[in-house]
Amino acid sequence: MINDTISDMLTRIRNASQAKHQIVKVCSTKITEAIAKILLDEGFILGFRHAELADKSKYILISLKYKRNRTKDPIIETIQRVSRPGLRSYTSYTELPVSTSNTRTLILSTSKGLMTSHQARNEKIGGEVLCYIW
Repeated sequence: MINDTISDMLTRIRNASQAKHQIVKVCSTKITEAIAKILLDEGFILGFRHAELADKSKYILISLKYKRNRTKDPIIETIQRVSRPGLRSYTSYTELPVSTSNTRTLILSTSKGLMTSHQARNEKIGGEVLCYIW
């Protein structure tokens, strides 16, 4: 049984992208599905789909995205968990980092659901900082 599904998901994506795997399997929960949707919308992954095994356990299969160079470097250079079960990290929308490039993304858990720092700043809403991706 996994206690922290978000950390497990981020670690699996990080390890699979460094090993240059095409697909990674993560446990399916509402929050991991929402994170996968944000990763898809921001262009970090190619896509994701749901899968169910014979023992009725549900998973999400995520297709990773790589750069089109000779070494096939992963699009996700760094994916880091910020808030964790033992130490929650909250921020207001005024304290969100302003990024000049769209390659850096901060995922927040807000009262209106999961969203990126760009969306949270536009809606003037803060929340729990889940992870950084660039």
